[in-house]
Amino acid sequence: MFDTICTLPLHSDLFAQAIHPTAPLLAVGLASGHVQTYRLPPTTSSPTHSPPRNGCGTIETSWRTKRHKGSCRSLAFSPDGDVLFSAGTDGIVKAARTETGRVDAKIGVPTAHSKPDAPCLLHALSPQTLLLATDSAALHLYDLRVGPKSNSVAVEATPQATYRPHDDYVSSLTPLPPTAASTSGFPKQWVTTGGTTVAVTDLRRGVLVRSEDQEEELLSSVYVAGLASKRGRHGADKVLVGGGSGVLTLWEKGAWDDQGGRIIVDSGKESLDVLAMVPDGVGEGSCVAVGMGDGRVKIVKVGVNRVVGEMRHDEVEGVVGLGFEVGGRMVSGGGQVVKVWQESADVDEDEEHEEADGVGIKRGAGSDSDEDSSEDEESSEEEQQERKRRKKRKRVNGKDRNGGKDLIQFKGID
Repeated sequence: MFDTICTLPLHSDLFAQAIHPTAPLLAVGLASGHVQTYRLPPTTSSPTHSPPRNGCGTIETSWRTKRHKGSCRSLAFSPDGDVLFSAGTDGIVKAARTETGRVDAKIGVPTAHSKPDAPCLLHALSPQTLLLATDSAALHLYDLRVGPKSNSVAVEATPQATYRPHDDYVSSLTPLPPTAASTSGFPKQWVTTGGTTVAVTDLRRGVLVRSEDQEEELLSSVYVAGLASKRGRHGADKVLVGGGSGVLTLWEKGAWDDQGGRIIVDSGKESLDVLAMVPDGVGEGSCVAVGMGDGRVKIVKVGVNRVVGEMRHDEVEGVVGLGFEVGGRMVSGGGQVVKVWQESADVDEDEEHEEADGVGIKRGAGSDSDEDSSEDEESSEEEQQERKRRKKRKRVNGKDRNGGKDLIQFKGID
């Protein structure tokens, strides 16, 4: 269903990945504390850029900096894409201009029982609200009109509110679309997974409902609209939740107490670590991409509820980040590799690609906007500790569907 067109090497383990909402721009956060943005070549469907001539293009490094003293745990773009938020184990959230990497604001992560509380998830709910989840199971809400909109780099900010939707840390967060009566056009409620439960939280009213114990770890979630309802209605909205045993569960909006269906994605019970909705116009019908703990990516067609495609991101490392950029290309990240995929041509699966368009990579001018920035490539003690926490295994070389030969070649990459 998808073929690899690019394999982008990283100098440290990928901990976070974010895709720009309106431009072919990718941001990565690494175990070393570095944050880097890449601009992908435009596609024929890009609304603001012309496609490259002869199918050739360049992947440009927009900027790169050591953003955090510890590892970078999470990244999130603002709804308009102008600001990139990052959170690190140094206990700091930073808001930087996407175009230049210049930091506009810094927010300290609240401590837990007078001890540092590492961030685990960031999400910009609207231009006014930033959500920050931490290892202690806290979910903090920040008012962006006070913090990152300021021109100062030393903004003091405290959470507008703090909720605890789960007993364990928040593993995923999916906003619910605004209602027809909404005046802002931005979400006011969201679904989270954490531990073995699903919860719905409201911006003003706090935690509205928490599901029954599902007796398995819930890791990922994605919103899907227009599905058949278990109550016989059509056009129902559901949230798909990925678990630690290879099963997707379906949760109908308004019936959050318990799951309404199951899709077996992997009979070997591999964890479903990250989910992404396949955009309209790519593939057929409502499909969800599933990034797995063993490095595979599966495509699940919702409605018929079956796996319709499978790719390999890595032979060993699990998929950490997964999404689709504005041109419809899938981006997967995990280990020390990011891959860009495009929808397969309408040809026989047994047919080999005889030709491939070349795409180079161009290093852009680096940005060292932080006062604590450093270009030292050696791993810090914090990175070493983070690596120990992640199960490290010997890497092996694998091949993609195109026989291990990527359609994009790189020059000048360290």
